[in-house]
Amino acid sequence: MTERKILHLDLDAFFCSVEELLDPSLVGKPFVVGGSPQGRGVIVSASYAARMYGVRTAMPSGRAVMLCPDLIFVRRDHPSYSTYSRKVMNILKQITPLVQQVSVDEAFIDVSDIQLPIKSICQDIQSKVDRETKLPISIGAGTSKMIAKIANNIGKSHVRTGKAPRSINIIPPGKEAAFLAPLDIQEMWGVGPKTAERLRSRGFKTIGDIAEADPEVLKAYFGNYAEVMQKRALGIDHSKVHTDREAKSVSNETTFRQDSDDTLFLKDTLMRLSDKVAYRLRKDNQAGKVVSIKVRYSDFTTFTRQKALGRLTNVGDEIFEHAFDLLNKNLSPGRPVRLLGVGVSNLEEPYTQLELFDESPLKKQELTQAIDELKDKFGKDVVFRANKLKQNKTN
Repeated sequence: MTERKILHLDLDAFFCSVEELLDPSLVGKPFVVGGSPQGRGVIVSASYAARMYGVRTAMPSGRAVMLCPDLIFVRRDHPSYSTYSRKVMNILKQITPLVQQVSVDEAFIDVSDIQLPIKSICQDIQSKVDRETKLPISIGAGTSKMIAKIANNIGKSHVRTGKAPRSINIIPPGKEAAFLAPLDIQEMWGVGPKTAERLRSRGFKTIGDIAEADPEVLKAYFGNYAEVMQKRALGIDHSKVHTDREAKSVSNETTFRQDSDDTLFLKDTLMRLSDKVAYRLRKDNQAGKVVSIKVRYSDFTTFTRQKALGRLTNVGDEIFEHAFDLLNKNLSPGRPVRLLGVGVSNLEEPYTQLELFDESPLKKQELTQAIDELKDKFGKDVVFRANKLKQNKTN
């Protein structure tokens, strides 16, 4: 079996790097994109010279000016950022079709089939991106997406020169657990500041603490998520690099035999569709950040609405909650509906776990897992919601 070679690529201070290409007089100077010298707004991107003063992304402008009184503020140039992003992604697609763009300045690629040492591949990519775009890029490499991403974060953090890191950090096969073990718990994929704080209060200070913990102890904290957490802590991650050609959304819709403006009927239909979408997402090991609805009235007028979420979800109740909110805000009262649909997009494998110490999401995970097992064994229609059973009894 071919050893996997996965790369995580991150353009260094991307917005600022583009601005330096557009205006070379900015090179080496402390400047930021976003915010204002009057102290309004937050910093979107900070040059590496500005970072030497302690200026950081998402920092309030007022605080940034206090740290660096001579800070230069530059307005965002979204068209240029999009142009340069496309150039870099096209370069990556010339190397391999297995490219998963994560954001405007970040991507995973699978180079397992390229018969070259992984260091050579990384160096070639850096050279090609620099030659064709003049943009600095850092690369993390390993046997999985998770390891490559963390390797890149660590590699970049070790370079503090006031210039773009242009780092390459490679974790050899078999060294994943040793690499992760001494790292702070917050470096673990999906652990944010609040979760990290709670983990530390329970004695889990490093990723190695999770790896070495008794599985039953972890289950008391994480429920059914405990096994996933421990596997990650050991560096085990089999997730694929999903290309642009693969499904970017999952949806279900239904056309009614008879048009309806019955709010309860529409609500129940939306709930059923949400459950179906959630089940398909979980079967594909996917979760999404955007929930959408599609409504077609009896006169065939159709509209769609969508809502961006703060986190990934593949839970029916959560999808329904947001879908019903969209329906409530956009449906014309008394106007018969012919078709109703629910969708979830911006899909990723669910690395970012739910709030780990909130019992409610953990119970939802356990419940949905039990329901999925029943559906897998006895068929998708074996489990009904209580309100559906009530409807059947009254009909």
